[in-house]
Amino acid sequence: MEISQQLTDEFKLRADHVQNILKLLDEGNTIPFIARYRKEMTGAIDDQVLRALNDRYEYLKNLEKRKQEVANAITEQGKMTEEIQAAINGAQTMTEIEDVYRPFKQKKKTRASVAIEKGLQPLAEFILAQEGDPYKEAENYINEEKGVATVTDAINGAKDIIAEIISDNAELRKKLRSLLENHGEMQVKMVKDDGKGTYAMYADYAELIPEIKNHRILAVNRGEKEECLKVKIYFDPDIAKRVCCAKYVHSSGDCANLITEAADDGYDRLIQPSIEREVRAILTDRASEQAIKMFEVNLRPLLLQPPVKGKVTLGLDPGYRTGCKVAVVDETGKVLDTGVIYPVPPKNKIEEAKQIVKGLIAKHNVDIISIGNGTASKETEIFVAELLKEVDRPVAYAVVNEAGASVYSASPLAVEEFPDFDVTLRSAVSIARRLQDPLAELIKIDPKSIGVGQYQHDMDKKRLDGVLGGVLEDCVNSVGVDLNTASVSLLKYVAGLNSGIAKNIVLYREENGKFTSRNQLLKVSKLGAKAYEQCAGFLRIPDGKNIMDNTAVHPESYKKAEKLLALFGYTDEDVREKRLSELAAKVNEYGEAKAAQECGLDVATMKDIIAELVKPGRDIRDNLPQRQLRRDILGIEDLSVGMEIEGTVRNVTDFGAFVDIGVHQDGLVHISEITDRFIRHPSDVLKVGQQVKAVIINLDKQKQRIGLSLKQVKKQAN
Repeated sequence: MEISQQLTDEFKLRADHVQNILKLLDEGNTIPFIARYRKEMTGAIDDQVLRALNDRYEYLKNLEKRKQEVANAITEQGKMTEEIQAAINGAQTMTEIEDVYRPFKQKKKTRASVAIEKGLQPLAEFILAQEGDPYKEAENYINEEKGVATVTDAINGAKDIIAEIISDNAELRKKLRSLLENHGEMQVKMVKDDGKGTYAMYADYAELIPEIKNHRILAVNRGEKEECLKVKIYFDPDIAKRVCCAKYVHSSGDCANLITEAADDGYDRLIQPSIEREVRAILTDRASEQAIKMFEVNLRPLLLQPPVKGKVTLGLDPGYRTGCKVAVVDETGKVLDTGVIYPVPPKNKIEEAKQIVKGLIAKHNVDIISIGNGTASKETEIFVAELLKEVDRPVAYAVVNEAGASVYSASPLAVEEFPDFDVTLRSAVSIARRLQDPLAELIKIDPKSIGVGQYQHDMDKKRLDGVLGGVLEDCVNSVGVDLNTASVSLLKYVAGLNSGIAKNIVLYREENGKFTSRNQLLKVSKLGAKAYEQCAGFLRIPDGKNIMDNTAVHPESYKKAEKLLALFGYTDEDVREKRLSELAAKVNEYGEAKAAQECGLDVATMKDIIAELVKPGRDIRDNLPQRQLRRDILGIEDLSVGMEIEGTVRNVTDFGAFVDIGVHQDGLVHISEITDRFIRHPSDVLKVGQQVKAVIINLDKQKQRIGLSLKQVKKQAN
């Protein structure tokens, strides 16, 4: 209940909704299933909020588990007190709970542990009490057999013990950590140039920690890892030492002086290095979370790009010496033809290449050409633009982001799919299919290789994979999957399924023919009742026996949906023939709450069912802005400062966004040029795939750099 209340407060949700969500999660329900089919229990919160809540829930559960482990360990040592238990209960982070546990951990041999073995613990406690002459007291601890030959030896040993006591104080460490986080300074020096000028701005760099941008933290970390930069966190040691002393010194005299000396030593030797590591870890975790968030923000719209449906597509994977690989795929992505052309240097077999492509266009009635944006892309695009002027058939082209295509082409999945193709031909197929159905094709590639984030190699791999896997799962389930055509790569992201069950579904399909009913899923090996409950609503059968099998209506609600149809005089045939355009209006007139109650539904679920029945087989991506198709070419030499141009957002970063404006090099819109109003982050305004108008504000044709402004478009118009 404590965790439930904390989540309720943090996420500002209703207590009963949070309790329901935690119960659903604990019962093994998936995020997509809860978000779509348990809206009445959750208050209809979306999948992204659910994932954030689930992440926090897992953290709090692990924190509670660690608290119990620490409490048990301290109790077993016979050292538990009410004060320590209160500190354990009050810990809000893993770092804080480890601070509480620090004094009770089994340590390696330290100067303090050596002094304790020499029997100097009581002398340290005497000095800390600050009620007598420490030097006189120290005489009682001289013992040559134990290595305490003099008063100085005894005093020094006691100071070592005090230094460790001060270092182990949880409250003090928390305060010092806060001081470093809020008032410390990151100082960076270049110790080696990487030869590319990558870290030039950090050659002699210092910035207050609260003001450091997250992407700079990751850049500095990488430079340090590559041994190009030396990094330290600086905080005035005099202030820090005064804080340490203030915690323990409450008198004057010899004892106070010795405690001060021990505190100074403890800070320099024990606290400062440790706290600096902790603060660096906190900064890195924070920056990584932000970078992971940007991956998430960019990946979602990239995966949900509208498909170019029903088009025979010719894919081109550009290249110089090895030529441009060609693959033609039909409307469903099936490979019809492949080949190689050499329209660019060094071979420049332009006329021969034209004849080959014209022949493929005529033979297969090609509708659209998809060009990868990698090496030789610009020259290939020029070739295609010129070619299309000579083709009678109305063919357009689009340049697609080929990031990750080579990764897919060399993967075991690609080898299994196209065992007789070489790597580059597989890539051409992928480039064609990316235009036809971005989600179905990109799902085959590790999302870290798709080119929508930064510093992916510097982050916690498990955390990044978990978040990006969640995005893939959300996208796949929000779109829905054709049960009879989906690949294993796509099926494994459906709620409730995994790679093994996905393979079994495909195997069942191959052995028994197409699925005609969702109920047949229960015959698939290892797909039990729970998995069926989770996945059924997200799997579509376009030509199934029951029209509802081609909707997101869950089988558990079929009878209720039938009752809703009957209530307003409709049948399944009306659904199949799409004659339900008046259903929503009739329900509103009748009364939503009343209709829902009569059908045994909640209002939110009923609205979802109505939307699905009105448009069975609908694709949410069809309502998004469609991809821009081209018939002509634009080069950087055609650009000029002040020109207004249209483009598509390719990537969003902490400092701005990269926009594809139809030339080989993307333009950069700095955050300051996005809008006149204040924004915390570029993603507040822009997302991947968004169509924008921009003004060119600076242009370096030699370095291939294009600076864009979105906010100046309106100013020019005025």
